[in-house]
Amino acid sequence: MTLLKIAQIGHPVLRQPARRVTLEELGTPAIQGFIDDLVATMHDAQGAGLAANQVHTPLRICAIEVGDNPRYPYKPKIPLTILVNPVLTPIGDERFENYEGCLSVPDLRGKVWRHAELRVEALDRHGNPIDAIVRGITAGTYQHECDHLDGKLFVDRVHDPRTLCTWKEFARHHEAAFREEVRSIVARFGS
Repeated sequence: MTLLKIAQIGHPVLRQPARRVTLEELGTPAIQGFIDDLVATMHDAQGAGLAANQVHTPLRICAIEVGDNPRYPYKPKIPLTILVNPVLTPIGDERFENYEGCLSVPDLRGKVWRHAELRVEALDRHGNPIDAIVRGITAGTYQHECDHLDGKLFVDRVHDPRTLCTWKEFARHHEAAFREEVRSIVARFGS
C-alpha cells in the first residue's frame, strides 16, 4: 500500500465535485488498490474519514472509520465503511451543532450544523448496495465526508466564524463542554 498526499485547503481539487464511479471501474485492480491506499492514508493521518478528492482523486469514494482515535476520543465507534457514489437523505428536520476539523484544513476547528438522522444509500467497495440509517455524531461524520465529494469543506458550513479555533485552543477552552454535548447527542440518538 501507498500513503497518499492529502490536499490542503486552497488546492483546487478540494473544490471540484467528484465524479461517479461505474460498477466496471469499481471492480478493477486500480480502484481496489486505490481504496486500500485511501484507508491506509486515513489510518496514518488518524482521520475519522477521508474522501478520494482529498487525496487528489476526484471520484465519489470515501472511507469512514472511528476506533480508538486519539484525535476524536469522544466519537462513537464506526466500523470501517467504504462509500461509493453515496447519496445522503436527511430524515426529519432535527439538527445539532458539531465541532469539526479536517485533515485538509490542518489545525482548525469550527461549529457546523448537521442533520441528526440520515438515510445513506451507496455501494460498498465490492459493488454491494448499502442502505442504512445513521444518527447523531455518526451522521455528522458521514455528512462531513460526503460534503468533500461535492467540493465543500466544513469551513463553508461554519455558521459563526467566532467558533473557529486551533486544536490547541479547542482542547484548552472548548473540548470539555463539547464532550458533554457529544454525550447528550449519543444518549439521544445512540451514536
